[in-house]
Amino acid sequence: MAQPSEADAERTKMMQQRIQALQAEQQKRLAVKRHLTIGAYERLMNVRVSNFELYSQLVDLLLAMAQSRRISGQVTEEQLKQILAKLTYRKESTIEFRHK
Repeated sequence: MAQPSEADAERTKMMQQRIQALQAEQQKRLAVKRHLTIGAYERLMNVRVSNFELYSQLVDLLLAMAQSRRISGQVTEEQLKQILAKLTYRKESTIEFRHK
């Protein structure tokens, strides 16, 4: 029987890491889903599709809020929109023209 090559071992290691990452993502998603209404969860999944980095920040924030008991009951879609607005707020830049 042939010994597995280094490339095969590396591929196996990468696949295992990917599986672990997917499982962790699934656990986070299920944990957050318990604290959201259906509409809020659907909006969260839309954010996931459009901006995964923002989605990750939002999920981490929601989990932290839930652990610190700052979430009472379920988060509605409106509340989630407010949280999103705070996360994505950027001060408008202004352009100033100085005439000589």
